[in-house]
Amino acid sequence: MAPSALNIDMTSFVVLDIEDPGTNAKLVSHLKNADFFDSGNHPSSTFEITKAVPYRGENANYRVTGKLTIKGITNEISFPAQIDFTDDSFMAKAQFSIDRSRWEIKYGSGSFFDALGDKLIYDDI
Repeated sequence: MAPSALNIDMTSFVVLDIEDPGTNAKLVSHLKNADFFDSGNHPSSTFEITKAVPYRGENANYRVTGKLTIKGITNEISFPAQIDFTDDSFMAKAQFSIDRSRWEIKYGSGSFFDALGDKLIYDDI
């Protein structure tokens, strides 16, 4: 499989689990600012697939590896995915998490700050 890149629009966040419009808008705004993804300075992120190898797992038939770039910082990630091929296209589905601290997303992170108590925000996203 040849390397392929996906572009991620970092300005298009949608929060689906907060119904109050004001609270929802406040969270979306915070995720877009420099505390998190800084989408004003980094409006897009990319994921370049470098390898996809057959894999046997629950709901997955490939293990995908690639370079994820967020805020100009690139790290390799790997995750299981279900990939189905047709003659001229494919459909892929995956669920995974990443450690945001690897991309210098510091706000509320116990990896960067001590004694956060109930203000701690987990690094896995």
